[in-house]
Amino acid sequence: MKVLVINAGSSSLKYQLFDMPGGEVLAKGLCECIAIEGGSITHKRPGKENYKVSVQLDDHETALSWVLKLLTDPELGVIADISEIDAVGHRVAHGGEKLKQSCLIDDEVIKYLYSIVKINPLHGPPAIAGMEGCRKLMKEVPMVGVFDTSFHSTMPEHAYIYPIPYELYEEKGIRRYGFHGTSHRYVANRVAELMGKNIEDLKIITCHLGNGSSITAIDGGKVVDTSMGFTPQEGILMGTRSGTVDPTILTYLMGEGMTAKEVEQMLNKKSGLLGVSGISSDSRAVCDAAAEGHKRAQLALRIQCYGIKKYIGSYIAAMNGLDALVFTAGIGENDRDLRREVCRNMDYFGIAIDEQLNETLPRGSEADLSAADARVRTWLVPTDEEFMIAKDTAKLASSVK
Repeated sequence: MKVLVINAGSSSLKYQLFDMPGGEVLAKGLCECIAIEGGSITHKRPGKENYKVSVQLDDHETALSWVLKLLTDPELGVIADISEIDAVGHRVAHGGEKLKQSCLIDDEVIKYLYSIVKINPLHGPPAIAGMEGCRKLMKEVPMVGVFDTSFHSTMPEHAYIYPIPYELYEEKGIRRYGFHGTSHRYVANRVAELMGKNIEDLKIITCHLGNGSSITAIDGGKVVDTSMGFTPQEGILMGTRSGTVDPTILTYLMGEGMTAKEVEQMLNKKSGLLGVSGISSDSRAVCDAAAEGHKRAQLALRIQCYGIKKYIGSYIAAMNGLDALVFTAGIGENDRDLRREVCRNMDYFGIAIDEQLNETLPRGSEADLSAADARVRTWLVPTDEEFMIAKDTAKLASSVK
């Protein structure tokens, strides 16, 4: 079964074509600058040179048209005809209160996704645009939505309800939803497999650390808590996001003349590594500056590591134990210094890594980093959200074939 995975952003669209169930990637690519000047598509096939073309991409449907054209091109493609695509899987950031597991996309699902755009204004519209574009271009092909929030739907009420008037949850849906769920689900299950154990028997903390970062506590395969909340803003310091701050800071700033929009922009676009370091939102640039003695860059990295350590400690308390700690995503997979600093002085919890192995492993490796005498296993597992989407899509699409 050939499954096309679509990840539509506000001005971009990523795609991968999988041959399932094996998971072989036949082709993948990225459409950039949708609906703005300077549009381009980068198309990649294993064992062949990348192909890049500059093209005006007026909307997501136009981008998808180009994707299908490239996939079926006699020279650049990997299939002869669109009819060879058996199903399309869409990454959707937010499933709201109702969509708590991956599902087939129909009119009712799209109608519901429109209804929750108000709590998902950044990621909702492009995801819907991707779905509607695919439905126009591939009318008979089954479509599946895989929601980043769904893995977190097992959180108990005391973990997802905020201590504000309960009516705000009932009337406006304000609660902790959590994000990056597809990544957390993949690495947690992969670690259980690597350990040769049933996930139902494990307590796992997964650290998805990238430009956006979240940490999740998983007990017996079910999420009991996660660091992101009503939006992807909550939690630890990130590339440009502040993470959790005292909410009264916001009302104070508005009292000093900032508008609500300016405060929101500050929290989402001007804070985090960028805001503290004053250098960049890119972890690599901040790390380079810190190594050269830049004090604010060093402070930003200390805040980042300290925040991660606090979440790990609190989640160990919440689960009354820990069997595995997992690092994943761009920073988690590639930043040796961060892994070392987070795990340093955590021996009380049974966490200790083999520092030489941590230093010498090739970037992006899959490995057990634990010291020989550590009670908790610390793992490095590259995430594969697209494969997880393809897997869910193949399963659900098969049921309607």
